Amino acid sequence: MKPSVNIATIFPKHLFWDMDHSKLDLSRDADIIIPRALFATTPETFETDILKLEALYSTKDIVKYLKLTTENISNKVCICVGQRYNVKPFLRFSL
Repeated sequence: MKPSVNIATIFPKHLFWDMDHSKLDLSRDADIIIPRALFATTPETFETDILKLEALYSTKDIVKYLKLTTENISNKVCICVGQRYNVKPFLRFSL
């Protein structure tokens, strides 16, 4: 993991609208950065977006923080993550 990276140069600033993105730390704030980086992802943009995360975080961390988040990550994105990493499928929302 890279210790000092301005997250706004990698991901759109609007994903971090409610905080000062310049103060985010990759290690300390992984629980915020990982879900927010995939918040606006669609199955069509998933490949591009996940590659950016993989450059910063391990597969284990990506899956862990997506499973733990309370952010509104779509089930489609969760399914894409499960398929990519060959992990048991998980959903954020269920009926």
